[in-house]
Amino acid sequence: MAESTDAQPSGPVQVAPARTALVTGASRGIGRAVALGLAGAGLDVALLARDAERLAEVSREVRALGRRALELVCDVTDADAVADAVRLAEAPAAEGGLGGVDLLVNNAGRIDAEVPVWEADPDEWWQVMETNVRGPFLLVRHVVPGMLARGGGRVIDLNSGSGSHDMTYSSAYNLSKTALMRLGHHLHATGFARGLRTLELAPGVVTTDMTASMRAHDGRTEWTPVERTVEAAVEFARGDLDACSGWFVRVSDDTPESLRALAVARDVVAGDVAAPRHLRVLPAGDADPMTDVLTGR
Repeated sequence: MAESTDAQPSGPVQVAPARTALVTGASRGIGRAVALGLAGAGLDVALLARDAERLAEVSREVRALGRRALELVCDVTDADAVADAVRLAEAPAAEGGLGGVDLLVNNAGRIDAEVPVWEADPDEWWQVMETNVRGPFLLVRHVVPGMLARGGGRVIDLNSGSGSHDMTYSSAYNLSKTALMRLGHHLHATGFARGLRTLELAPGVVTTDMTASMRAHDGRTEWTPVERTVEAAVEFARGDLDACSGWFVRVSDDTPESLRALAVARDVVAGDVAAPRHLRVLPAGDADPMTDVLTGR
C-alpha cells in the first residue's frame, strides 16, 4: 500500500479549555476573587496560601459553587513545600487531587517600603524578590512539565504596571515584576510550540490590603474593579485569549474583546516571540543604528 501523501496539519497546537486551576495567594484579595471566578466558570481549583484558616473559608466558597477545592497550605518560596503541594494537586481524584493542573495562576506577591533603593531594608528587599520571582519560578518548575506531558496548559502571572516602567520607590517590587514578565516571555518563547500559553496580567489598582497600605494611593477615589481581572482570567482559561499568549495585558485599559480585536488587527503570528506587548529597549530615535536589533527580536 502506498504511503499517504496528505499534508500533515500545521499551525499552533490547539489547547483544550482548562478544567482545573492552581491559584497562589488564594486566601484573600485578587487571588481569592480569581479562584472564585474560575470556580464559577466550572473549574476545580487548588488553593495555595500560607493562611490555613482563610484558605478553608475560600474552599467552602468554591464548594458552594459546586466545584472541587483543594487546600494547599504553603509558602511559595519553600522549594520542598511547593513540590509537595503540586504533587498533591496533580494526584488522581481518588487520592484527593485534581488529576492535573491545566491553569497556573501566579498571584502570591508582596511589596517593599516606598523608599529609594539606598534606604531599603536588605532583608525585606530580598524577601520581596523571593516571593515575587522565586515563588513563580518554583511553581512553574513543578507544574509546567505536567502540562506539557498532557499536551499543553496555561500560565497567568499577576503582574503590574510597575513591571513595564521605572518606579521611584519600592524598588524590589519594581524589579521583581519586571523579572516576572521576563519569565512569562521565556515560557512563551520556549513552550508555545508544545502547547504552553502564557499571559502577563496586570490588574490595575485594585482595593486590597497591599494597596491600602501604600502612601502612593492615599486619597485615591478611582479603583479598578477586580471583576475585570477575573473576566480576563476566565477568558484565558477557556482559550479565548490564546492569540495573546506572551502579552502584557492591563485590565484597566484592555478587555477580552479589545485584545482579540488587537490580535486580529495586528495579524499576530501565533507564537511569534517578537509579537507586541513584550519588554524591549526602545531605540534612541530614527537614526539609532540599533533600531533593527532592538525592535526585531
